[in-house]
Formats: sequence, structure tokens, C-alpha cells
Amino acid sequence: MKKNLTIASPSADSVVDAAGKDTSPSQTVRAQLQLRELVLSGELPAGVRIAELSIVERLGMSRTPIRAALVQLEQEGLLVALAHGGYAVASFSEREIADAIELRGCLEGLLARLAAERGAAPVVMNEARAALREIDELLRRPMLTDETFPIYVDANERFHARLAEMADSDVIARQLERVNRLPFASPSAFVIAQSSSADSRDMLVVAQSQHWQVLDAIDRRESGRAEAIMREHSRIAQRNLRAAVNDHHGHAALEHPPGVQLIRRR
Repeated sequence: MKKNLTIASPSADSVVDAAGKDTSPSQTVRAQLQLRELVLSGELPAGVRIAELSIVERLGMSRTPIRAALVQLEQEGLLVALAHGGYAVASFSEREIADAIELRGCLEGLLARLAAERGAAPVVMNEARAALREIDELLRRPMLTDETFPIYVDANERFHARLAEMADSDVIARQLERVNRLPFASPSAFVIAQSSSADSRDMLVVAQSQHWQVLDAIDRRESGRAEAIMREHSRIAQRNLRAAVNDHHGHAALEHPPGVQLIRRR
């Protein structure tokens, strides 16, 4: 009996180079993700020049998506362009990251204040509450696991994204988006440091309380309170930054946030 053979055809956006390698936009995104993982995992150490050819061979892709990925990671701040061409993995001082977190807190505080003054759209408030209810459910458990941690991160990021919409200010929201793309500045960058032990996990509970409080302040049109809560909320990320750096340099037997080895004490 003859078997039917199905031959996969190239995708609609597939583009191949002279060597027959895919250079489509999806391949570029894949290159960005894989190259970012190499940087954050420490497989490409800070300060070391990246040899484009070795990355091409390592990822099995053509130079076109690799070059696009290198440019993207430079824009994100994970790579630095060298004077004579090429790139090297960046490193960051603890103060630089603390400043980025502080800036995020300022912008989120401003957005919360404006949302309270202007009134937030009910649909956005409801979406924010839905994300927080998911977090409430997760925090009823003793600790986050490998399975529940990504769910927490997703819900946390959705809450912060809805918060950015509440003020209906595209200008400020765009600036916040730029800040969140800075290394380690996003709301979930150091969440893993909060789930490493029972004591540090308590900070997740504090952060969740602040989430609910800021929605209450916005709902009550208490603009000053809303801004103060989000400014204070960023202090938790500052604490987790210090904990992650101390644990890493002290070689504690804890799981570290991705990329923590790129952070230097001074």
C-alpha cells in the first residue's frame, strides 16, 4: 500500500539568499530571540567582541537576519557598537539600572496621576482588574513554580500595560515603552528574585497590594495618592535589583534573573 507523503512548502514570507538560507522577517525575529538568549544566559560574556561569522555558524542562519538582530540588540542596549566595526556585549552598573527603574517609576506615577485626574476608561480598568485577579489566584499558593512563574509575569506585564493606557496619553506611554526596553527596567525584570525564597516572595504580596491600591486611587480620583503609590512601587524593583546583584556576586545558590551577570557593582 502506497503511503501519502506530505511535503512542506516554504511559508508565504519565505525569502532565501544565494546560499539557500531563509532571510524572511520571521527568521530575523528568530535570530533576535536566540541572540538575546545567548547574551542573557552569559554564553556571550560582557565586553567580548561578537564575531558575526561565528554567530552565523552557531545559529545556522544567513548574515542578513543576524545583522538585523545585532542592530536590534544594540538599540535595546544589550550590545555596544565598536569604533572599528562590530559589536560587543554591554555591561551595566548597578546605578545605571537603578536610574532606569527610577525613571520607569516616575513615568508610571505620572500616568497614574493623570488617569486619576482625567478618569480611566472602564474597559481598561476592568482589564487591569482581571490581570490582578489572576495574580491573586497565583499568590494563594506557597510559592511560584516553573509552571506558574510565566503566568505571573504575563499577568504582571498586562497590568502595567493597562496602567499605561489609563491616562490616554500617547506621548507619555511612548516614553514609558522606550524606558521598558532598557535592560532590566521592565516591570518583571527582577520578579524572579522575589520568588527565590519564602521571605523574598512576601514582596510579591506587597507589590500586589500596591497594584490594587493604585486602581482604587484612580477610581476615587485621588491623583496624588495614585502617583505616590507607583513611585513607591518602583522601590520594590530597586530592592530586588540589590538582592539579585548581591546574590550573584556572593554566589548564593539561588536562581538569578536572566542577564544578571551583565551587572557590575560600580
